[in-house]
Amino acid sequence: MQRMSDEPARWTQATVYPDMWTDPDDDPRNSAGPSPDGELATLQDFLTNYRITLRMKCDGLDADQLAHRSSPPSTMSLLGLVRHLAEVERDWRNWITDGDPLPKLYGKRDADFDGAVAEQAVVDAAYVDLEREQTATDAALAEHPDLSKRVGKDKIAVRELMVHRIEEYARHCGHADLLRERIDGRVGQ
Repeated sequence: MQRMSDEPARWTQATVYPDMWTDPDDDPRNSAGPSPDGELATLQDFLTNYRITLRMKCDGLDADQLAHRSSPPSTMSLLGLVRHLAEVERDWRNWITDGDPLPKLYGKRDADFDGAVAEQAVVDAAYVDLEREQTATDAALAEHPDLSKRVGKDKIAVRELMVHRIEEYARHCGHADLLRERIDGRVGQ
């Protein structure tokens, strides 16, 4: 059990706004120019920014820190979130297809979090898995640019899949905020 004196001090790299992760000019999520035109481009932009946010929350941490669990009985960790989102990306492809579902990446239920151990090989593999699954799901959805098109066995609308993906990343980026602050005290949006 952590004592109060063992808790990290809150800090940020931002100098402009003390509650931000980084200064606006250094934020990779900020783009020059107007926001995207159209619903699909807007949804893709939000998804991209949440994906970047997750990576930012993990940046600069070693395998022990990434695998650090929130607090019992939770098995949640930043590494677990990376693995979970790789698993979820794969699962979304199962919603798109009419064929047999792809197998789970990490095996049994909750293996994405349970297997998030403090080994650099596990960290490296998690990032490779996430990138591969994001790319594959993006490619599968790119075949369906009509957001109202219904796909897969359950005939789910592409729009619903896109919004659900954004919601999943947004929710887990909120978890990542808290996990990161607990690890080293870094705060920010």
